[in-house]
Amino acid sequence: MVQKFKIDYETLCRWLLTVRKNYRMVLYHNWRHAFNVCQCMFAMLTTAGFQETLTELEIFALIVGCVCHDLDHRGTNNAFQAKTGSALSLLYGTSATLEHHHFNHAVMILQSEGHNIFCNLSSTEYSDLMQLLKQSILATDLTLYFEKRNTFFELVSKECEGSQRHVQVTLSLVVPESRNPITSMMMTACDLGAVTKPWEISRKQVAELVTSEFFEQGDRERLELKLTPSAIFDRNRKDELPGLQLEWIDGICSPLYETLVKLNPKLQPMVDMIRANRANWEDLNKKRQSGQSVSANAGPYNDDATETKACPAVKAGSTPCCSGDSESTPSKAAS
Repeated sequence: MVQKFKIDYETLCRWLLTVRKNYRMVLYHNWRHAFNVCQCMFAMLTTAGFQETLTELEIFALIVGCVCHDLDHRGTNNAFQAKTGSALSLLYGTSATLEHHHFNHAVMILQSEGHNIFCNLSSTEYSDLMQLLKQSILATDLTLYFEKRNTFFELVSKECEGSQRHVQVTLSLVVPESRNPITSMMMTACDLGAVTKPWEISRKQVAELVTSEFFEQGDRERLELKLTPSAIFDRNRKDELPGLQLEWIDGICSPLYETLVKLNPKLQPMVDMIRANRANWEDLNKKRQSGQSVSANAGPYNDDATETKACPAVKAGSTPCCSGDSESTPSKAAS
């Protein structure tokens, strides 16, 4: 990729370090999350073989999009921007507020002196890449995911109907209008990738980091806006986390990853890991319903809290696609 697009090494290093610096020290949506999302995309492209059917320009946009997709995240979501009438909501409106900001922040860095890793592209390549980059970053808005996922599901179902072939076989032949939903869903899958990691990693990211960041937003909603936060943002309802995770997995994650497996069977380990993690959340939810204390903090999720269900791929000793993490013990002070 570096050779193909003639990227100067010093420019690449300067750009990457500046991108890292422009991630705030929030609990979850920080540089470590961006790195993990990029690692997941790299695994999907290489281990699962998507690089064989996507163009080099599309791959470049996806990798850069993953690295930049949460630039300057403030630890609060789009709804909070709208509720508070923040400067970002005034600048970008209430549709994909943060995602537009992340993209514009990425462009600002690229246009800074000595940071343009796209400078040796032709004018056509540059224009196409910037459009693909914007599409990639905006795809991480879950509202847009809900709007577009049925199109993606129908595309995959139609291509697989009455045939044993997988969509990947014909992916390189379809029109751009059909390719866009696929690359967008790949971005979403990587952004939500914590749910596909081994239990010890997944539970820590969810129970300790994501939940803590959500609770901080909920505290601000209660203090600044005099509102009662929804369950997932309300630390007073932290014992409901296992049930909320089951809803998250069943309603958002599983349908996406199961459809991606129809697209590419090499992604099956991701679905296997989700199912194993779901079984563990189910156990914790049953304990809560039976009156046992279950906290959203990592402490109660020690090895004795539940008999964890291992992913079949892990039991077999294989290396699941996208199952790794940049670090297995993320810190709350991660930057």
